[in-house]
Amino acid sequence: MATELPAGRRNELVDVRLEEILPTAAVRKTKKRLVRRIGVDHSQTYRRGFQLAFLALNVVLGAKFYYWVRQFETGDLSQSLQRPAGVEGWLPIAGLMNLKYWILGGHIPQVHPAAMFLLISFLAMAFLLRKAFCSWLCPVGTLSEYLWKGGKKLFGWNLPLPRWIDLPLRGLKYLLLGFFVWAISTMSAVGIQDFMQSPYGLIADVKMLNFFRHIGETGLIVLGVFAAASVFVPNFWCRFLCPYGALLGMVAFFSPARIRRKTEPCIDCGKCAKACPASLPVDKLVSIKSVECTGCLECVTVCPADSALYLGLPQFGAKKTRAIQGWAMAAAVAVLFFGVVGFAKATGHWQSPIPDASYQVLVPHADEAAHPMTGR
Repeated sequence: MATELPAGRRNELVDVRLEEILPTAAVRKTKKRLVRRIGVDHSQTYRRGFQLAFLALNVVLGAKFYYWVRQFETGDLSQSLQRPAGVEGWLPIAGLMNLKYWILGGHIPQVHPAAMFLLISFLAMAFLLRKAFCSWLCPVGTLSEYLWKGGKKLFGWNLPLPRWIDLPLRGLKYLLLGFFVWAISTMSAVGIQDFMQSPYGLIADVKMLNFFRHIGETGLIVLGVFAAASVFVPNFWCRFLCPYGALLGMVAFFSPARIRRKTEPCIDCGKCAKACPASLPVDKLVSIKSVECTGCLECVTVCPADSALYLGLPQFGAKKTRAIQGWAMAAAVAVLFFGVVGFAKATGHWQSPIPDASYQVLVPHADEAAHPMTGR
């Protein structure tokens, strides 16, 4: 006659037998089957092409602007070089001031209008395509990216900062942005106009050039520190100190386009998170809302699973994925940039209508032009 075991003892035997069949929780968990992507993702090829092309464009603009300045400094106007208005892309504060002037007064500013239109172009990119300017066009962002990737290739590692250091440092760029926004917010439309038409405002671009032409020992040391830090810490300047990136990130927060992850086809390999330059936990989220996302698509490129990760728009009842392919991203960046610049040129709002006679007086004495507010 079989002896019936107590209930507790029977449960122990059942647990033992289950452990023999499924020894660990990891084994008990069903491994997802990988449905591999078909075709090759060319988004990084497109992005590298845009980065190098825009970097070359800025080098050409810088060279043209230098020789334009030199003709006034030497007094040799025989070549009659025209000022390349594209250099105003390096005057984001002027762009913000002019944008406020346009909003308040309804008139497109005459001095440095290109700065405003370039800013509008980059803001539109941020809203529609995340911070695409930062990862697709910005020459500083391009140099920074090649520095940290070069450092990783050379030394075999980069320095991931702990969260308790990373978060406060990321706040620095918002403090800088807040300072500039506060300064501009205190200015009226008339005040902005007077500032722009002052000798300092008229040749703000020349003063910017002279800063780098006549940079001192302290400036070189600071630039050297930033460059060295960028070798070891990915996107050091962009991540911690760039107020322009902070502004674009705040706009991008409201973008309908986001990196989206489908949990069903995702195999939880974690490659996307490792590839993210902003160190975002892409593999843990279903939608990336972070202001740090630049729309670089590196996470999408390394994802091996079909339709698991993509830059996409919200789905309104339709089951079909509303993904933005790499070629479409590249096309949209080009359309926004050339479309806005083309509009400004076609409507006569690209060049500042300042006569050469004024530049003949102002440019050779650019370093003497004092700031209207500080007197320096």
